[in-house]
Amino acid sequence: MRYNTAVNNTGEMDMTKYLAPSLFALVMTASAGAFAAGQNPLSVHILNQQTGTPAAGVSVVLEKKQGDSWEKINTATTDDDGRIKALWPEKPAVTVGDYRVVFKTGSYFSAQKLDSFFPEIPVEFHINKPDEHYHVPLLLSQYGYATYRGS
Repeated sequence: MRYNTAVNNTGEMDMTKYLAPSLFALVMTASAGAFAAGQNPLSVHILNQQTGTPAAGVSVVLEKKQGDSWEKINTATTDDDGRIKALWPEKPAVTVGDYRVVFKTGSYFSAQKLDSFFPEIPVEFHINKPDEHYHVPLLLSQYGYATYRGS
């Protein structure tokens, strides 16, 4: 069996044809990682199921579990599209652990002069891959809600 090898003009093996694909893959991986690093690691979206419209103006609190208590990390308010695109603050960095977002829905419904069974909705979740993006959507009505891990 004969193998093709590339030998340069000095008699040494030319590794360019072997290294080029590996180098290309490394550059592409680094580019993808840099793109992901530019995206905030946590976003939320609230849709009012009763009206079919985004829930604008809802305060959302991000907390991290510390032993038996919760430490507040950030607070933000949903925009006109019912979204907070960047709930994670610049510091601290994302780490593995248990977190929760608390949607302050009572004041949202009160502002509309509507009753609500849930004054706030805490959604606990676990981050096990700090380099991934986490999205927490909330489908909301006065007397019920649903949530899941979005993308």
